[in-house]
Amino acid sequence: MTLNKLTDQINRKLSEQKGNFAIAFKDLTTGEQILINDQMFFHAASTMKTPVMIEVYKQAAAGAFSLQDSFVIKNEFRSIVDSSVFGLNPADDSDKELYRHEGEKTTLYNLVYDMIIKSSNLATNMVIELVNARKVTQTMRQVGAQHIQVLRGVEDSKAFEKGFNNVTTAGDLMLIYEKMAKGEIVDSAACQAMIKILMNQQFNEIIPARLPKEVKVAHKTGNISHVQHDSGIVFLPNGKKYVLVLLSKNLQNEEAAIKAMAEVSEMIYKYTGSSK
Repeated sequence: MTLNKLTDQINRKLSEQKGNFAIAFKDLTTGEQILINDQMFFHAASTMKTPVMIEVYKQAAAGAFSLQDSFVIKNEFRSIVDSSVFGLNPADDSDKELYRHEGEKTTLYNLVYDMIIKSSNLATNMVIELVNARKVTQTMRQVGAQHIQVLRGVEDSKAFEKGFNNVTTAGDLMLIYEKMAKGEIVDSAACQAMIKILMNQQFNEIIPARLPKEVKVAHKTGNISHVQHDSGIVFLPNGKKYVLVLLSKNLQNEEAAIKAMAEVSEMIYKYTGSSK
């Protein structure tokens, strides 16, 4: 199988679905890559939580705080539009547990962990309030990601109505995961710590879904209505690793699209695993 053939296969598979797709794949051993619509903009959904985690580790390394610092769990945030107060609805959050502990304390590490592996919106908003969304975007520019934009936390409906959304491209997500895999974001220890968290991801319907159990995936998903994303680093048992980003929008059948994207992930795994 050639890289061109694989690219054709992927395009054929995704053309069966109604919607827009972007793919960015890079084999970190051979440098081979596939880029399909890699500069197309997408609503970032929860994929922006990886840039937020990067900012936490960056500021912690600079001594702004420690990941072991404690914070009071709260559900009260301010809109970026007019500073009006809003709260999150637990029914709309994939992690409802944290709401039961409002008023109690937890560590920053636990908030970051829940933000990534359970995609907790409450944890995310607390973390963004701490590190500042603008600084997340600045850091993305510093590492070379030109398009990722983190403007706000989750469920800031006034901002949403004005079109102030977090956006990303597949190319930018590929870049940050490649740098993370190479230990080039903050420092090697921070990269290892972030990868360890990403490996505990609880939502595994896309990239890892059709891969053998011994393949490890450090990844972050994201979804809102008609949008399904997955992005991360795939570690093969033979020591090879690659970065894979699958983004989608305007989906008519989300379930079928998730299945198709999981099949694309499997195609890439088979290609990478079999090519020496």
